Amino acid sequence: MWAQGASPPASGAQAFGQSLPGMTASEQADFVAGLATFTQVETPATGLGPIFNNVSCVACHGTPTAGGGSFFAVTRFGLSTAGVYDPLTELDGNMLHSRAIAPALLETVPVGANVTTKRLTTPIYGGGLVEAIPDETIVLNSQLPKFYGVTGKVAWVIDAATGNARVGRFGWKAEHATLLSFSADAFNNEMGITNRVFPSPHAPDGNVALLAQYVSLMAGPKDVADPTTGKADIDRVVDFQRYLAPPPTAPATAQSLMGRRVFMAIGCASCHTPSMNTGPNASAALSDQTVNLFSDLLLHDMGSLDDGIAQASASPTQMRTAPLWGLSARSPYLHDGRAATVDAAIRAHDGEAAASSAAYAELTTGDEQNLLAFLNTL
Repeated sequence: MWAQGASPPASGAQAFGQSLPGMTASEQADFVAGLATFTQVETPATGLGPIFNNVSCVACHGTPTAGGGSFFAVTRFGLSTAGVYDPLTELDGNMLHSRAIAPALLETVPVGANVTTKRLTTPIYGGGLVEAIPDETIVLNSQLPKFYGVTGKVAWVIDAATGNARVGRFGWKAEHATLLSFSADAFNNEMGITNRVFPSPHAPDGNVALLAQYVSLMAGPKDVADPTTGKADIDRVVDFQRYLAPPPTAPATAQSLMGRRVFMAIGCASCHTPSMNTGPNASAALSDQTVNLFSDLLLHDMGSLDDGIAQASASPTQMRTAPLWGLSARSPYLHDGRAATVDAAIRAHDGEAAASSAAYAELTTGDEQNLLAFLNTL
């Protein structure tokens, strides 16, 4: 990853972490300024805490460069009773904050929780392109015929940044529709930095009285706009993500081209849709672009490959189709890192993906290797 304050690679090179082609000078300046904020290490003096998971955006989104994923995982929890999920909101559910500015504030998973899971950090390469895909495109794609057993659900959410009903697309449960709500939530949840979208601090284990000993509940958001630019830190990190290019792809080979045909034949593309298009956009770099993300951005019932957590419009068994672009640069795999290899991840697919997983298990060794070679080019 780049050191704090370093410049990103020049546009046009086939590398991770560069900016989108076709950007204006102003957009490029916003991208560089956003990178500086994204890599900035927070302290209690700059608003960190009182409870948090990490000290910067890049600490969790730094592999292989700023904007990628990481080995860092958060713990989610809740209570499931007769199939009904309770996030234990009164106990600061459903995410455990693993660090604090003082030992007395450290959280624990509630004794009553009977659902716990790990979630790895998701890469955010190409985030602006994903955001620029119109809601209607995702909805229309959900209505196309699918491989046997696949349905898919549009993740309608109330966007926290605007209050509007939108199609969710960011996060393991597609819980956020825009980069602003996604980033503002991360500032508040992961670093404990309140902001205009999420102005309320988290109380450790729901203990408001304990929280009040360390932070005034009436203090207002910690992240405020710079009077010169009109932008707060959440806006700057949105700029970085919005203009962050997709992951580079490896050149196709005869083997990978055969693997792509296998990918289509066994129904992988029913969920991992190869591409969608953005709509008209004020930024030429984002307008009417093909987005080769290999995801339909829909929620699917994953059977035993669930995380047991209900969130936004997703049920405990539903997960958003993870984009496959950049797959070659990340491991382990699946939401909780349970799969050490891509082969293991495919074999673990269940629920709506069970038929494709079964078809994969029946492939010849040659076709299996061809498919894995194709996935390694993404």
